[in-house]
Amino acid sequence: MIGDTGIGTLDGYRERGLWKRRLAALRQLDWVLVLSVLVLSVLGSLLVRAATYPLLAERGEDPESMVQRHVLNVVLAFAIGALVSVMDYRLLRAYAPILYGLACVGLIAVLTPLGETINGSHSWIVVGGGFQLQPSEFAKVGLVVLLAMILGEPRDGEVGPGTRDLLLALLLVGAPAVLIMLQPDLGTTLVFIFVVLGMLAVSGARKRWLGGLVGGGLLLAFAVWFFGLLKPYQIARFTAFIDPSADPRGAGYNAQQARIAVGSGGVTGKGLFNGEQTGGHFVPEQQTDFIFTVAGEELGFVGGAAIVLLLGLVMWRGLRIATQAADLFGTLVASGIVCWLAFQSFENIGMTLGIMPITGLPLPFVSYGGSATFANMIALGLLQAVHLRRRPYD
Repeated sequence: MIGDTGIGTLDGYRERGLWKRRLAALRQLDWVLVLSVLVLSVLGSLLVRAATYPLLAERGEDPESMVQRHVLNVVLAFAIGALVSVMDYRLLRAYAPILYGLACVGLIAVLTPLGETINGSHSWIVVGGGFQLQPSEFAKVGLVVLLAMILGEPRDGEVGPGTRDLLLALLLVGAPAVLIMLQPDLGTTLVFIFVVLGMLAVSGARKRWLGGLVGGGLLLAFAVWFFGLLKPYQIARFTAFIDPSADPRGAGYNAQQARIAVGSGGVTGKGLFNGEQTGGHFVPEQQTDFIFTVAGEELGFVGGAAIVLLLGLVMWRGLRIATQAADLFGTLVASGIVCWLAFQSFENIGMTLGIMPITGLPLPFVSYGGSATFANMIALGLLQAVHLRRRPYD
């Protein structure tokens, strides 16, 4: 009896200790970040329903089917993000080349007969059951981790990455960037460029390197435009951005209708599910690329500002995690994720307001999508993983 009691007591202590550790880990999470993403996801689900319900009802389809699929994606993505958050992010150094390789394989597969063209971009692999896989979204994760591995290696007597590291990083980024441009997906390519510049700056790269890259990028953009390497619809999008009224029934239609929808909401909006522009389908792809127009019309300036504020909280907490990371690798992972999400948010909202060209990038944590939702939640999990293993004195 004494032995049994002792064992039982020991097991009880162990079990209580395990639960204490689990509760301590939960308390250490960045709950401002978690709650910000959670609220954005709830708002996004409501906006997806507002954008898709009338259209599906008119087609005679189940009007709730798309929002149900979106909610399922969000729940599964949150679960995956939670699993990523408990992982020791420092182990990713060893697996970064594998993640990069898998990303490149996916991007190559898109260009084979496995790929499918949707909205003018050959970026998707249909996996059945109404689901599509977009490898370029997961390539963002692989890119951030790979660059953090290359630029975050300890160096003897060097403040920032050396020339060899920089050239290797640019070479390895160039391969997936070219594959993405072949789809073509200009928006994701721009995300890659912004992430590379941001991570190089954080890693301590010399200013002349950064200046040279910016200058080289501008020259490359001019060459692409001058030699006609862009698709006609991409050129039309940039032209419409400069002057939407030049072709209001053609290339400038989306930009004009987006601004009309956002402006019609006024201060407080017309009410959720009561948007006339949204219900009339005047703006295309309202559940993905132009979901901010739904927020602007139905929730007004107040609702749009709330989304911007929540996204700002996500970026702020991400930067805070980057500054408190235990090592340069963690700082670079967090910084790369912030650059990715910040540029994509600015581009998505900016194109609905007419201050950025239309590139087809979804709004993080808000837009409908499978691959983008999973990639964003993996990024959230990585931020939490870096946060949970931050410097003990912070």
